[in-house]
Amino acid sequence: MRVKLNVNNQIISTDVDPNEYLLDTLRNNHFTSVKRGCDSSSCGVCTILIDNKPVASCTLLTVKAEGHMITTVEGIQAEAAKLGEYMGHEGADQCGYCNPSLALTVYALKLENPKASTQDIKEYLVGNLCRCTGYQSQHDAIKDYLEGRK
Repeated sequence: MRVKLNVNNQIISTDVDPNEYLLDTLRNNHFTSVKRGCDSSSCGVCTILIDNKPVASCTLLTVKAEGHMITTVEGIQAEAAKLGEYMGHEGADQCGYCNPSLALTVYALKLENPKASTQDIKEYLVGNLCRCTGYQSQHDAIKDYLEGRK
């Protein structure tokens, strides 16, 4: 079946199977920042934004995304680069596999709650697992990013 998706403010018309997940559709259309992890919405590595809200793309049928604004990290490159600088400054970046999903989730948090407390950050990021770092340096970097301080 043919669907039209708004990905990063670009309309993409593509054929999909009725049971195809958005993760696969995005990767098949060269949005390779969207990673595969657990395939059960448990790790958060496949997170994208739907209407500026974090959503696991590994369990969302593509047809359900039609008519919504989809954002991948390619759509927020400047913000992701800023966040990356903060992460590097805090030594919070390791292998990088989860970086796109983390950047999208932090961006959504910034839109929703730009004055988030450390506890707010921890709660908002509960679905994003990182196996390389302790979370403290990430939380410090995110807090600094949200507050605009270095």
